[in-house]
Amino acid sequence: MEKTITYVPLGERPLRRLLQLFIGLALYGLSLSAMVRAALGVTPWSVLYEGLERHTPLSFGMISAVVGVLVLLLWIPLRQRPTFGTVANIIVLACSSDLGLWLIPQHLGLPARAGLLAAGVLLNGLSIAVYVGARCGPGPRDGLMTGTAARTGHSIRRVRTLIEITVLAAGWLLGGSVGAGTVLYALAVGPITQHFMPWFAYRGAGEA
Repeated sequence: MEKTITYVPLGERPLRRLLQLFIGLALYGLSLSAMVRAALGVTPWSVLYEGLERHTPLSFGMISAVVGVLVLLLWIPLRQRPTFGTVANIIVLACSSDLGLWLIPQHLGLPARAGLLAAGVLLNGLSIAVYVGARCGPGPRDGLMTGTAARTGHSIRRVRTLIEITVLAAGWLLGGSVGAGTVLYALAVGPITQHFMPWFAYRGAGEA
């Protein structure tokens, strides 16, 4: 049986958890930027963002925010309710990913790009453990996954796979970059996140 990190009201240790949330989301955005600058393949959702970026005047981060808001509309039939963490996910992710793209130079050599890719995947898995572990509520994409699984009765793994394949295909058709980094991310991010999660998972009052 698959386990999920449930939401805990912010009344419990709010400052510590909010700080953890913001740090995790900022690191997540920077990890996406590193993978984009590596130009060796990005995450499935980033493939979609890159594809849309080719057809709109919006930045990578702004597109992630717009897509996040649109995904929230899909929460309505799933009876999902956004939390503070959901809104923070949209805003912080957009700002930090655009900041990372501004800070990290383009057109690097292959060794530097390979290093950026490895660092980006590692940082992504770590950042997921940090912000999910704060238990301030799911991001739009996470909520779509868990809400769909709850409503359909399918496993989270199956729902996530179907969603990400759909997003990846749409992004690729729009011109987003798919490559070795996309495969590396798919294989590595789960184990990395699982490794770091016990370090950062907040335990609510009364939990063992």
